[in-house]
Amino acid sequence: MFSRREFLMASVAATAVMGPGIAGNWSRAAAQQAMTEDDLLSFDATGNVTLVHITDIHAQLKPIYFREPSINLGVGEAQGLPPHVTGDDFLKLYNIDPGTPHAYALTSVDFVALAKAYGKMGGLDRVATVIKRIRSERGEDSVLLLDGGDTWQGSYTAQQTLGGDMVEVMNALRPDAMTGHWEFTYGADRVTELVESLPFPFLGSNIYDAEWNEPAFEPYKIYDKGGVRVAVVGQAFPYTPIANPRWMFPNWSFGIREEDIAANVAAAREDGADVVVLLSHNGFDVDRKLASRVDGIDVILTGHTHDALPEPVIIDGTLVVASGSNGKFLSRVDLDVRDGEVKGYEYRLIPIFSDVITPDAEMNALIEKVRAPFADELAREIGRTDSLLYRRGNFNGTFDDLICDALLAERDADIALSPGFRWGTSLLPGQAITVEDLHNATAMTYPAAYRSMMSGALIKDILEDVADNLFNSDPYYQQGGDMVRVGGMGYTIDVNAAIGSRISSMTLMKTGELVDPGKEYAVAGWASVNEGTEGPAIWDVVEGYLRKNPVVQLGENQSVQVIV
Repeated sequence: MFSRREFLMASVAATAVMGPGIAGNWSRAAAQQAMTEDDLLSFDATGNVTLVHITDIHAQLKPIYFREPSINLGVGEAQGLPPHVTGDDFLKLYNIDPGTPHAYALTSVDFVALAKAYGKMGGLDRVATVIKRIRSERGEDSVLLLDGGDTWQGSYTAQQTLGGDMVEVMNALRPDAMTGHWEFTYGADRVTELVESLPFPFLGSNIYDAEWNEPAFEPYKIYDKGGVRVAVVGQAFPYTPIANPRWMFPNWSFGIREEDIAANVAAAREDGADVVVLLSHNGFDVDRKLASRVDGIDVILTGHTHDALPEPVIIDGTLVVASGSNGKFLSRVDLDVRDGEVKGYEYRLIPIFSDVITPDAEMNALIEKVRAPFADELAREIGRTDSLLYRRGNFNGTFDDLICDALLAERDADIALSPGFRWGTSLLPGQAITVEDLHNATAMTYPAAYRSMMSGALIKDILEDVADNLFNSDPYYQQGGDMVRVGGMGYTIDVNAAIGSRISSMTLMKTGELVDPGKEYAVAGWASVNEGTEGPAIWDVVEGYLRKNPVVQLGENQSVQVIV
């Protein structure tokens, strides 16, 4: 009998990252010839500079399951454009055959069946193998490895070490630069300590010292690679003090700061840069708009919104590259730079199929070392799921529903609110739920599960505010994340309506009654950005719920009705 690795090598791996329009041909060809890791990682090298991009790892050191969204709505000028295309429409857009590894990696279509066939993805030991191969083939002096941020947060071990495990592992990968977002939730003192320990620059052109109104981090750096001067401008998440607790880093201010980006691009050109790369954590739609307004950027390596696209989106000559999340993908961009400008490029979104790509022995040993002190707790089983548990999507995922059910029961609430984070791995039906799995969905530095009384009017205002952050037609006013997840209540949302008019038909699920604007309800939630919020940690709330309800059975959430 074939092992999964042999099966993948024989009939899967070749289709995984071939460019749009040819994935179907490769999937048919794969049945006729055995494929190897060499075939999966082969690349038609071009030019003289290679950019390697990884982003939104969220502290995932080991291979994981991660279901891509089934709903990712765009509004305004972005409506119907990548990355706001999902499922079968995504497969048709990029001419990908259903059932192929490319379909599994990039969409939610038949996710459970394909996950069982093709296995987990990611693992930084596999990522290390790919990076070492690219450096070997292209030469160390021609490759830039760039980390787009959201790297140090999102797992039990990162929580316990305050990001120290990720810094140690990422240092071994030897990035040339990084930027950030969730990193800042460790607090200014810890961030400063870790940044000062890095052997590469932490770039943040849009972060200012609030007291002195001067740059708090290095804005850009120029590298000599392949005989070319490459400038990398760093852009941290502009709405960090809104999406996350401002009190954790009170002396730093953020923002898109478009004029500063333009000024740094111009300064880099004056310093002799032949190529300008924006290492960005803005989110895709913000970077799409930015590319149309700021001249002189050759490549935007975008992050934050966790989008994975098999080809760059080109905006006024700027390549916008989206490299996914959780270590599932690595982007490689080869640039042909001559006479001070980019003449051509080749691109590959490389999926990290953990059963195909051989783990790098040194990185594997390091990962096991940093995880060893926590191994027993990571593996401790706290429940089992008979349902697919996932988070990613504009509205409630089943992992969110589990958290909301726990809040309702354990905090004796009428309504539960759970933040629309885009991080959090997936579990297949039949899997045990371990401490590690729970923390992959909840590990953060402000986890208190509050309970408070709120009027129906206030609850609507909260939903309206979050909806505007997500569905504002101007990308510069989109502040990240997905819609707040709701338990115990259903509602209707018109994503194209004006703020204050998007949310209607708020209904208590247990009684069918409409939520009364003037009545107060017991609301439980977590991850409040307010300092001093009190309550048990959310992981303790969910574990307590699982003790009483050890087998999870959840269907697709039908409580939110979406008008597009």
